[in-house]
Amino acid sequence: MARRTAWSEIRRRRLKNTDAHAAYNRARRAFELGEAVRMERERRGWSQSQLAKRMGTTQSSVARLEAGSVLPSIETLDRAAAALEADLRVELRARATGSRGATTR
Repeated sequence: MARRTAWSEIRRRRLKNTDAHAAYNRARRAFELGEAVRMERERRGWSQSQLAKRMGTTQSSVARLEAGSVLPSIETLDRAAAALEADLRVELRARATGSRGATTR
């Protein structure tokens, strides 16, 4: 019987591909941004519908944002921050030595 390959090994091999690595980083950023919006909304005790109304959008748009299904624009993040009475901060930081160079498209 052939040895089954672990997911961690499959992921490691796939991420050697530059395009796959860039797509993974975009998906990670979308997830992290959505998670930050969801956490702040839940901290306030608001529903997705309440946040959507304050943002001037739909509940389904908020759901997609929070799920990380879309990489939000700065404009969308600005509207979410304003609705949540939060500050939006975008920063660039140097990568730690030895990090792979990220490519974006």
